[in-house]
Amino acid sequence: MNLIQKTGITIFCLALTMFIGLLFTSSFTLTPEIAKEVITDESHFESLSEGLKPLYNQELSKTEFISGVNEVVESTNEHYRKQELWDNVIYTDYTFSLTRESLRGPVESNNPFLLFLILGAAIIGSLLYISQKWKDEPAGIKNNNVMFRSMTRRGALGIITAIFLILFYIFLYKLPAYIIEWVRLFDPVSMFIKGQPASQWFMYGFLYTVAIVIMGIRMFKKYRHSNYQILRNTSVMFFQISFAFLIPEVLYLLNLPAVDLKNIWPLDYTFFFEYRINEYIESGTIGIWMMVWGILLIIIGVPLFTFFFGKRWYCSWVCGCGGLAETLGDPYRHLSDKSIKAWKIERYSVHLVLVFAIVMTGAVMYTYFSGNSNILGVSSYDIRSWYGFGIGFIFAGAVGTGFYPIMGNRVWCRFGCPLAAYLGIVQRFKSRFRITTNGGQCISCGNCSTYCEMGIDVRWYAQRGQNIVRASCVGCGVCSAVCPRGVLNLEVKNEKGRFGKDLLTGNNNTL
Repeated sequence: MNLIQKTGITIFCLALTMFIGLLFTSSFTLTPEIAKEVITDESHFESLSEGLKPLYNQELSKTEFISGVNEVVESTNEHYRKQELWDNVIYTDYTFSLTRESLRGPVESNNPFLLFLILGAAIIGSLLYISQKWKDEPAGIKNNNVMFRSMTRRGALGIITAIFLILFYIFLYKLPAYIIEWVRLFDPVSMFIKGQPASQWFMYGFLYTVAIVIMGIRMFKKYRHSNYQILRNTSVMFFQISFAFLIPEVLYLLNLPAVDLKNIWPLDYTFFFEYRINEYIESGTIGIWMMVWGILLIIIGVPLFTFFFGKRWYCSWVCGCGGLAETLGDPYRHLSDKSIKAWKIERYSVHLVLVFAIVMTGAVMYTYFSGNSNILGVSSYDIRSWYGFGIGFIFAGAVGTGFYPIMGNRVWCRFGCPLAAYLGIVQRFKSRFRITTNGGQCISCGNCSTYCEMGIDVRWYAQRGQNIVRASCVGCGVCSAVCPRGVLNLEVKNEKGRFGKDLLTGNNNTL
């Protein structure tokens, strides 16, 4: 590691330390004015105001403040439950908003400066490291020493990174008030883009996009010899910046449903929820078009595009989850388990999630049209809640990203994504796309299997001259890129049933 790389890592670590340190620099002071401004429901304010009085004008720590607010709300609700005044029970979560407005400290007083300092240092440090990593090496994928680095061999640094990512998702989804300093740090960006203070989801979307862009630049440098990889990486970055981040914000400014138009059911498991359907209908012609667009993608777009291009058209070129896995998760791709046992677990797991998504959606639609939420004694709202917690939060978020340094970068895509299961079924039986092999040229080096992020033992197929027909294959093409003998190619069948030109790139040998 040269001096510039060491400098880059040092700057990045300093930025990360400052970012984490922000969580311990604030105090919180609630005033009657703040309470009145945040709790806009008059009945709620009347119910809570007496309990909040002991907190007024007190300088409290974050834990003291959040615990105090939660205790007031819970004691008020407990009183109403005992009196069986169910209509008076408060379900609105005011903790996050009250914590946000009561914040006092460096983030409140020096917001733009801290944002510029921390974010700028993190980006500069990353780019310095990336700019020098392959400077003196010829073009070609280099994965040297990955099993000798603590970060990429499940060492201490990798475990610490995994714990940090898991904790980040836990606080983001369930305890956002505890990371309020991070949320408020991004207020200047949010105000510039949408004219409103940042929410935890705006912060997350912005950081998600920055991660894909910065690590995408790393991908450009690492895969600079492959036009296919450059094109694929450009597509991932484009769809994340535009469709996943900017377009929803523009739609929000226009008072339209702020949705990611490339997010397809069942990955977008809330698509058929009643509030989403009502939101589309209330938005008029454009809202109806959005709903029809989503339905057409499900029943026509997915099978048609997968027939011609395989599941790579979405998983490797469009999907935001796949985009983060391909960029931020690329250093960990060799950690994907290639065993038969892992494959069996993968097949059962991902298809069970698909079945769960279908059942949950069916229950939600039944409630929407019938008005009855009980199905065979089970509430459809409970099913929706179980799915959101178990799949949306635990599997897709905390495990799906947090386990990059432990189980490889495609944990969610392999074991949990219901859309990947749907795409995989079409690819396995009705797609013209395959990775073809020339077994006579294979020297059994194992590069292809080692760097398959989807846990496929590609060498097993290559040694036998068999095409890769696994439903899990996302067509990333890295197996072909690391093959020293040109054994593997991404191809599609022509009208006569023979493999030849790739419809996506126009090349016979795409890599």
